[in-house]
Amino acid sequence: MTHDLSLDEADDLDRRERLRSSAQGRSKPEADPRSGAAPIDARHPDSSGELTADDIARLAPMLDASVFDGVEVPAREWHVESYIPRKTVTILSGDGGTGKSTLAMQLAVCTVLGRPWLGMPVEKGPVIYVAAEDDLDELHRRFAAIVDDLSLNFSHLVGAGLQIIPLAECEDALLAVPNKAGNLEPTPRFHALMKRVEMVRPSLLALDTKADLFGGDEIRRAHARQFIGLLRSPSIRLQYTTLLLDHPSASGLARGTGDSGSLGWGNSVRSRLYFERVKGEDGGEADPDVRRLATMKANYAQKGLELRVRWQRGVFVPIPVQGTAAYGAQAAADHAEEVFLRMLTTYIAEKRDVSHNPSRTFAPAVFAKDHRAEGLKSATLKQAMDRLFEKRKIAVHVGGSPSRPRHRIVLAGT
Repeated sequence: MTHDLSLDEADDLDRRERLRSSAQGRSKPEADPRSGAAPIDARHPDSSGELTADDIARLAPMLDASVFDGVEVPAREWHVESYIPRKTVTILSGDGGTGKSTLAMQLAVCTVLGRPWLGMPVEKGPVIYVAAEDDLDELHRRFAAIVDDLSLNFSHLVGAGLQIIPLAECEDALLAVPNKAGNLEPTPRFHALMKRVEMVRPSLLALDTKADLFGGDEIRRAHARQFIGLLRSPSIRLQYTTLLLDHPSASGLARGTGDSGSLGWGNSVRSRLYFERVKGEDGGEADPDVRRLATMKANYAQKGLELRVRWQRGVFVPIPVQGTAAYGAQAAADHAEEVFLRMLTTYIAEKRDVSHNPSRTFAPAVFAKDHRAEGLKSATLKQAMDRLFEKRKIAVHVGGSPSRPRHRIVLAGT
């Protein structure tokens, strides 16, 4: 959803920058540990046991609320509205094998291309995907399925800004570990990652997964909060979104909450998503290809939102539910295309030709009268047909004689 700034937006951005400058003028912020400057530790003041004025300014920066006067209240910013807020950390948890990595990879591709993700608009921009679980061959297979589903190829990603940092073959991919005092501190790999972030200036940083990147004690609340803080600080400063993939604990699975370790993880983030298989009361799966993406924590949106998606052809596609706005127009459009393709395949097998031209064999009108079209109207099917032609998933075959040509729709490549 990137766009050129209007004059009003540019003026508002300038006012906000002046607000920040004003705040910084009143108090110097604490030194950023990633900048190389050593911050003052509040537990260890100077040798005299007293904090200097400079220490206080850095440790407890203060501004007067009047600095907000005359500045327009900023709108809430989202990477994916109601699900993934911008400039902070969101946790995406899911048990092994549910497909959360594929889901995150789909988000990465949709972000760099500006395509809808699960039917929802995303904030377009470069992406850094840190892959600490899958090797290069597996990454290739998964991204190939995603690109193919969009009717594209890898050449369309050239210059789009999808950068992958493969760490699965590294013996140690940790971004933070405890020091001698037991406090979590960033590793050289974290500093190197932040240099990459500063170079790329991504819209999204995806970290797959916490188990490979976090070197602290998962059940220590202080370690959880320190790690999230370590990720959140540059997200705010450089204005990008961080998505941290996670595995739920045994108790999180049993409770259906998807959390893991200390409650400090969920308490430290502003959004936590849970991706799980859909099971009935008997614990069985009615459809093993269906998943549920739910907001388990949403400080800035409605908690309890959920999307249902289906695994097909190596990717997840949204399952439209009538009356549920979250699926959006894109999901409904995708569903109409799937119905059209299914109907066309059936009619070809039944040797019943349909045409793209308005006539008694006009495909949208013929399909709309068939109960297998799931009640979709002719106009909806016509729009789906036009999109499928544009995506080159269907084509027109011309047969008959030169004087009386016969046009029929076929699947592309047949």
